[in-house]
Amino acid sequence: MYAAIDIGGTKIAAGLVDAAGELLARHERPTPATEPMTAVEDLLAALMAEPAWAQAVAVGIGSAGPIDAAKGTVSPLNIHAWRDFPLAARVADRTGLPVTLAGDGVAMAAGEHWRGAAKGRENVLCMVVSTGVGGGLILGGRLRPGPSGNAGHVGHICVELDGPPCPCGARGCVEVIASGTAIAARAVSEGWQRPSGGAASEATAAEVADSARAGDPIALASFDRSAKALAAAIAGTAALVDMEAAVIGGGVAKSGDLLFGPLREHLKEYARLSFTRDVTVHPAALGGDAGLIGAAALVRDVEV
Repeated sequence: MYAAIDIGGTKIAAGLVDAAGELLARHERPTPATEPMTAVEDLLAALMAEPAWAQAVAVGIGSAGPIDAAKGTVSPLNIHAWRDFPLAARVADRTGLPVTLAGDGVAMAAGEHWRGAAKGRENVLCMVVSTGVGGGLILGGRLRPGPSGNAGHVGHICVELDGPPCPCGARGCVEVIASGTAIAARAVSEGWQRPSGGAASEATAAEVADSARAGDPIALASFDRSAKALAAAIAGTAALVDMEAAVIGGGVAKSGDLLFGPLREHLKEYARLSFTRDVTVHPAALGGDAGLIGAAALVRDVEV
């Protein structure tokens, strides 16, 4: 049995996953703006109250990044309260179990390769497109997290040299163009109105998606721009590592063809080399559980 924690800018989830990759228990909390560790501790308490906790042998954590796997610290761009926060040590102290930490995109890649859309594939980029954009790589049939645990962090590839400033400090990163946060902000800036009314600053990508399905041109254009940035990043990664497929999960991927339709079309424009043009794009198969199953897969991979 593996304990798993999935940390994002919007929510934190924890679960228990068995050796077959089945999620047996799941708990979730919103990510607090201050003191995020309180939510983690609440979730751990809920897990430790589960009957199956007694069988847990280790904890896997997939966190929004960047992280430092060697030091066990996290500094997520979308969780401002954590900078060089010793998350692995805090969780180890609370649980008494060994902890493996990686970026959330790396964890998602591990999970999708174990039980999802990347299963059986040798060379794949897996992406999380949500509040931010993360990624992880399967190369030669193995997870490749890199020494820091951040390898494949495709969200901070620059796809627009003079693009908008990114929270990381650079400009034109995939994240600042393609994330759910960016989709909503761009639609609002172009004059889109929330169907439900209320403050424009609270608009979500899911609301923009609803408008896009109804044919709203501003909403459709915002999703198209997101898809174009993702296509450029996928094509660039394919040129670098020679891969066969990209798997995309996260909240924005739930929009389905609103994202995947234009993404596949834009990929044809960017992936023009003989060894990149056949790269295929697939939705993640594990849905909202990808982060937890992936965090468990991190521990499983260490054990193997």
